[in-house]
Formats: sequence, structure tokens, C-alpha cells
Amino acid sequence: MKKMRRLAAITMAAAIAASSMTALAADEYRVCFVARASADTFAAWLTDSMKKAADEYDDIDLTCVSGEADDNKMATLLEDCITKEYDLVIVQSNNNAAQAPYVKEVADAGIPIITTNPTTHQSDLDGVTGDEAVDNAVMEGTGTVDADPVEQASRGAIRAVKEVPENGNVVVLRGPSGNYHAEKRREAWDTYFFNERPDVNILYEDYANWNNDEAMALMETWTQGGTHIDAIISMNDNMAAGAIEAVRNNTDYINEDGTTNFLAYGVDGTAQGCLLIKEGLLTATALQNAEEIANLNMEYAEKVLNGEMEYTDVADYVEAPEINADNVDEFIQIYIDNGELTEDALQ
Repeated sequence: MKKMRRLAAITMAAAIAASSMTALAADEYRVCFVARASADTFAAWLTDSMKKAADEYDDIDLTCVSGEADDNKMATLLEDCITKEYDLVIVQSNNNAAQAPYVKEVADAGIPIITTNPTTHQSDLDGVTGDEAVDNAVMEGTGTVDADPVEQASRGAIRAVKEVPENGNVVVLRGPSGNYHAEKRREAWDTYFFNERPDVNILYEDYANWNNDEAMALMETWTQGGTHIDAIISMNDNMAAGAIEAVRNNTDYINEDGTTNFLAYGVDGTAQGCLLIKEGLLTATALQNAEEIANLNMEYAEKVLNGEMEYTDVADYVEAPEINADNVDEFIQIYIDNGELTEDALQ
């Protein structure tokens, strides 16, 4: 009889322990971050920053996945978020219009969803474009953490008005068609540069989809045309880096003393972009701080999940300071301090 009572006590204790563990697990919220592409340096930076930011919250269990710049894969991943019943989803769209219906599906399933870098807008879902689109209207039933792509691109465009030589020949590297940041950055260059400098000739313009290798291949082809390119206008640092790599050993573009015979403008202010500025190869960029974006996403996610705010009230935007030769050391030091760069990278 005593043995039976002892066995029952052990069984009950095990059940209580198991129940306690279940309760603890239930207090941890499952969050999924769907990034647009792992090969994109900014998306990779943002993903890494999301992981670091999530580590600061004991009640958040973050899963990161990548759509690899494939709209079909992005759709599948967003549908998986519904199937796996995540508590909250953060998505970085590759193509706003293509991902918009799936973002809505997540919201309609009752899962809080925050769109980030870029924001998903109601116009993306409604298929409204041009002047009829209300670009600042966030999609109904979603929240957002983002940066202003017009502000970002205007940094380089405004200074390029004074820097690009008269009647200069430029090339333009564009991000993915349909991506909000890609399109708005390009529009900003029209507003702040091309409209002010009608003398400038766009020698070539093409989509490199945020990708280093695609930009390098385009630049290699363009330089073979024989006309000197006075400036590379790129919608992000990664494409600018690819184009720069294509002329790194070209004496028409790099002088004997290592100075450049061209200008180059990017956006994102990545560690890679900062090193190129330090090297004298990239003229300027604008910071899109992935750490700040990630920290805000996790801060709001935690508040939403704990009932402190509605996810549809999440609407925050980071600033875009210019980075150039005068202040690049300050930003490089930030990257060294946070582990993105080492002192060896400056050698």
C-alpha cells in the first residue's frame, strides 16, 4: 500500500512539473521574420539584427526565414506562418504588390503582422499606382516599421547636383521592380537630381535587384561601350559595390595614385558601403539602420503580444543621415563597436 502511495506521489509530482513546463513554454511567444533574401547585404544585416534584438526578450522565440528574392517562395513562407500559427509575423517584402495578398491573408487569419523595410501599403493590395496611390496609407490591418526611401535617396541626389560634371554620363542601378523602396528611391533621384540637371545623360539604366553580382555584370558590359561613365547612381550600397568592383582594376576609372575618375552614390550605409567610402571608391550613402529597425520591431512586437498596444497602431520610421568621407570614421567605429567590423577590416 505504501509503495502504491509513493508511486502515486511520484506520478503526481511529475505531472505538476510537466504542467509547470507547459505553462512556461506557453509564456514564450512564437514570432517569425520573413526576410526578402539572404544574399542581399541589407536583408542579411537586418536578419542578424532581428536575432540580436529578439535575444533581449525572454518571452520571444524568433524564427527567421528567407524568400531568396523569389515571390513564389515569399508567398509560401507567409502561408506557412498561418499554418504554423505564429503569434506574430514580421515581413520584409521583395515585391510589394506580389506579397500584399499574402500579407492580408496573415492578417485575416488573426495573426498580428508588421511589415518592415518596406511598408506594405493599401495601394499595393488595391493595385492602385501613380498619382492615384496613397503611398503613406499603410495596409489596413497591419502595422509598420520602416524608413523613408525618398529621404534616403535625396541625400546623395542633392550633393550630386553639385558634384557630377557638366554634361556628365551616368548609369543607374535599380532595385527590384515593384519594391516600394526601389521605386521611391528612383523617383527621388528624378526629383532632386535629374530635374535639376537636365544636362546629364543617362547612358544606361537597368534592374540589378539589390544584387552585387548582377550589378557587376551590368557594369562590365556598360564599360565596354567605350563612353566614360562619370557617375554610378545606385539604389543601394550592394549594387554600387558590384559596379565598383567591375572597374576596380580599370585604369580609365582608377588613377595611378589610387584616386577615382568617377563618382558613386548608394543607400543603406552598410559596413561594406562605409569601407568603400573610406577607400575613396563610394562618394556617399545614407544610413538605413538595420539595428534600429530591428530593435523597434522587437520592441513593438513584445508590446503587441503582451497586450500593451494594438499592432495596427505600430507606425514608426527611422531617420537617414548621410555618410560621406567627412564622417565615415564615426560610422565605421559604430560597426566595430557592435561587431559588424573588426580593426583588421581597415588594413
